[in-house]
Amino acid sequence: MSNDPFKGSEVTTILVVSDIEKAKKFYFDILGAELFRAYGGTSIVLKFLGHWMLLVTKGEPTADKPDISFVPSSNSDQVSHSFTIRVEDCQKSYEILKERGAEFITPPYDWGAEVRCFFKDPDGNLFEISEAR
Repeated sequence: MSNDPFKGSEVTTILVVSDIEKAKKFYFDILGAELFRAYGGTSIVLKFLGHWMLLVTKGEPTADKPDISFVPSSNSDQVSHSFTIRVEDCQKSYEILKERGAEFITPPYDWGAEVRCFFKDPDGNLFEISEAR
């Protein structure tokens, strides 16, 4: 047996959403994620840019996490995580995503070595598109 505890594994990010239908519309129609599996209207598994995402609605503690509840963010102006998507052309990606309905915080900002801008999903989860120069 290998000493690698993650041999053959992949990472899935779990995001708690307040409305699974709104989330599906955002992740499918705006980001272009693909549905992998749905679980009874309370959660869906997506494949997005080679990354697994599990979108779940709020949930109470369970036997394997007895003191932990899943809840959507209560303040989208304070984040503990975000997603960065490295793109070839930030301005072009911005225009396409904006046309699809993404609501950006600002247009692309040129920092010299990088051009980037941010948008949020319906629950305030932060996404960045970034072009390295």
